[in-house]
Amino acid sequence: QVQLVESGGGLVQAGGSLRLSCAASGSTFSNYVMHWFRQAPGKEREFVAAITWSAGVTYYARSMKGRFTISRDNAKNMVYLQMNSLIPDDTAVYYCAADRRYNVLAPGYWGQGTQVTVSS
Repeated sequence: QVQLVESGGGLVQAGGSLRLSCAASGSTFSNYVMHWFRQAPGKEREFVAAITWSAGVTYYARSMKGRFTISRDNAKNMVYLQMNSLIPDDTAVYYCAADRRYNVLAPGYWGQGTQVTVSS
């Protein structure tokens, strides 16, 4: 059974950086696409970024490209989201998700989320 556990969230000032981590277990992920989503209070969940596990092909939401970088460490079964130049609008719960295909709507597996709060 696929398990995803996020970490690395916290409180940061505007302009700062955070790196989120997602530990994946329970499957062989070489055929998976790993995603990051976020959901701010009162807003719908939105796609942030994705990466194919095998080839490392990346996808980004237009508004995040250039500030956020997704990466993975195959040996450690870890996926990361490096977030730079954070702004208060980046405040949200960030979720790691996995699917066998690129899926910006509803990947099949989700972590529990990690809170990111950006203060002004």
